[in-house]
Amino acid sequence: MTLLNPAALAGTALATPANPQPDAAKTSPRFLLTMACPERPGIVHAVTSFLVEHGFNINEHQQFDDSVRGKVYLRTAFSGAGALDAGHLAEEFQDIADRFGMTYEFHDQTRMRLLVMVSKFGHCLNDLIFRWRAGTLGGEIALVVSNHEDLRPMAEAAGLPFVHIPISSGNKPEAEQALLRLVDEHEIDLVVLARYMQILSNELCTALEGRAINIHHSFLPGFKGARPYHQAYARGVKLVGATAHYVTADLDEGPIIEQEVIRVDHTYHPTALSTVGQDAEALALSRAVRWHCEHRVLLDGHSTVVFR
Repeated sequence: MTLLNPAALAGTALATPANPQPDAAKTSPRFLLTMACPERPGIVHAVTSFLVEHGFNINEHQQFDDSVRGKVYLRTAFSGAGALDAGHLAEEFQDIADRFGMTYEFHDQTRMRLLVMVSKFGHCLNDLIFRWRAGTLGGEIALVVSNHEDLRPMAEAAGLPFVHIPISSGNKPEAEQALLRLVDEHEIDLVVLARYMQILSNELCTALEGRAINIHHSFLPGFKGARPYHQAYARGVKLVGATAHYVTADLDEGPIIEQEVIRVDHTYHPTALSTVGQDAEALALSRAVRWHCEHRVLLDGHSTVVFR
């Protein structure tokens, strides 16, 4: 459950012209409620009544009723001048959650801290850095970690700390422990595997459950193993794609957050296919990261609900 950090809210109000009285909706603390529960009457009424009774104004409400699973998913953004913070809101809401069997979280405006993992391919890292510096990524990149030195210049040129953790057949447990120490030391909320070419152990996947996102190419049909773009060219592939998903012990089979597909034809040689594939990977990964940071992704077992 995300607790309120009052210091993190300082300076978040939107700029207003000089002289006019500030708009309360722009200066009031903003929060988010994400929630899932079994489908039954009265859920939305209970949520909205709770917010109104505590003096909040609902700014955005998204809802998905899954008739197959028999569940309701909500993402509600609200603001107000009430004295309650996210932690107290969660406590006050507990009775309603118990009544409806809800799993829920209240979030404040604290931006997530990201650790980006890379190997030798830099296209996803470059795209993430661009969006981070433009303020459109949704989170703050805290550092870059790699099993190679190749992308150190790119990270350091952006003012980001770069940590080299070499991986060999004999030191993988120690390397993964070093990574987890960095996650703790830098208070990392999300680990982003931006074409990090190492398989994570089951133990590390468990430790990062729900807070690690990976990207991989996903041709139709899929081509596994070495030189996938050459395999695609040989088969005359017509679609190039990429999938961003949460990391699990099942390699490249975690809950899917976003997919990007680009149409190609017979004129695309392997290098051109690779270029298109890199575009798809960067787009899918950045969207997945932003949506996660904005609490738009509700993870439910092997699946996700994404409120765009």
